[in-house]
Amino acid sequence: MGISKQVFATVLLFQIMPSYSHSDKDSALSQTTRSEYNQSNPATPSIESEKHSFFEPYNALYSTVYKKGITLKVEGTQILTQTTDNTWKFEFSVDTLLASLKESSQFRLDGSSLRPTEYQYSSRILGKHKEMLLHFDWDDMKVTNDVKNEPWKMDINDLTLDRLTLQLQLRFDLLNQREQLSYDIADGGKLKRYTFAQQQIETIDTKLGHLETIKVARTDNLSEKRHSYFWFAPEYDYLLVKMEHFEKGESYILNLEKISSP
Repeated sequence: MGISKQVFATVLLFQIMPSYSHSDKDSALSQTTRSEYNQSNPATPSIESEKHSFFEPYNALYSTVYKKGITLKVEGTQILTQTTDNTWKFEFSVDTLLASLKESSQFRLDGSSLRPTEYQYSSRILGKHKEMLLHFDWDDMKVTNDVKNEPWKMDINDLTLDRLTLQLQLRFDLLNQREQLSYDIADGGKLKRYTFAQQQIETIDTKLGHLETIKVARTDNLSEKRHSYFWFAPEYDYLLVKMEHFEKGESYILNLEKISSP
């Protein structure tokens, strides 16, 4: 595989892992409140509703595979750690000769929802650098990007996430059997809405063995030319174990390589 495709695969991994691929649609600022959200997102009727505790800290390693069978030397590491009783840190990193990325989000739990307090992003792709530092002010309901070359400030609603905590919130909602999976993300000074839908139960082969998984589709950017599907394993607290992304004739598969305690 040529350098251009390796760079594309690396960039794709950047987009998929932190944010489950980029959204082209910007949503209007939602005014949904916490109680309204809970009422409109009930637990699956056929399954008894049950509150679950949050995830145990872990390290997970992912890699990408080109659809035509060429294995790419691109791996991403995901780390969840608990800093205090109710505060957590979630990190993602990729480091190759061509590009590198580091993301981290600090957040606290508010009932069944994640509330980010700080989000950091730093990337290098072929010598081009980009940085972002978001501060969430939940008293004033605003988020500020403090990076000097691209400063911005925006209003947020009660359910706003950053690009990284989206992953954990989606998993936590699947764990708690929510059917309607819709999220507002603070990104680039705009509020962007991401939506997902559960499809079916599938048993797939993974590096952890045969796993029963829930297949989920990204629905806000779904088309004949682009789709993203995700497989989450209930046996591992709905950890993402596989993802398939198809766009502009290119298809890539993301696989979990291993998981361990930090």
